[in-house]
Amino acid sequence: MYLSRVQIEEKNRQRVKDLNHLGAYHNWVESSFPDEFGSGERTRKLWRIDKLQGRRYLLVLSEKQPDLDKLAYYGVANTAASKSYNILLDRLEVGMKLRFRVTLNPVISISTGKQSGKRGKVMPHVTIEHQAKYLMDRSLKNGFQLNENEFSITERSMEPLKKQKHHPVRLSKVSYEGLLTITDIELFKEALINGIGKKKAYGCGMMTVIPEV
Repeated sequence: MYLSRVQIEEKNRQRVKDLNHLGAYHNWVESSFPDEFGSGERTRKLWRIDKLQGRRYLLVLSEKQPDLDKLAYYGVANTAASKSYNILLDRLEVGMKLRFRVTLNPVISISTGKQSGKRGKVMPHVTIEHQAKYLMDRSLKNGFQLNENEFSITERSMEPLKKQKHHPVRLSKVSYEGLLTITDIELFKEALINGIGKKKAYGCGMMTVIPEV
């Protein structure tokens, strides 16, 4: 596994004018793995936009190492970098306390009634209380424990998403930060590698962690 990062260009508006919806970011990530286009085999990638000290970064977690020149396409020159993620994964242990950051698409499926024969309607959680509970409810099944007073919601937004042959929609994205404790190492590693929740192709589900000092 590889964790890669590039600072997103923001001063040259003309250069990044295409980055006006989540689908464009998805295409940027996919195009950073040109060998997969030739083979016809697409591996899973997780990605997220982080804001640090007034700058925006694209983070990508992938099975294969990306082409850094392609990753830098919409990035600031000489900021694209990649490193092995396995070093961190191999150090994780049950009981370890970690500082985490994750962006999710917190939604609920609302039943339309058994008689309708249709799937429940998926609606976004809109209150901070329900958005926080969404993560709490998924913690243990993903191998970690949370305390309510040790994490918080740091950002909430509705992001535009355009797909071919579909009407444009807006996707609910909520970012969380705080402390967690590993309870099941296999479940936790799976969550880190494969992501949590829905809309993983569009910047949701990727959790990053660092040891609590």
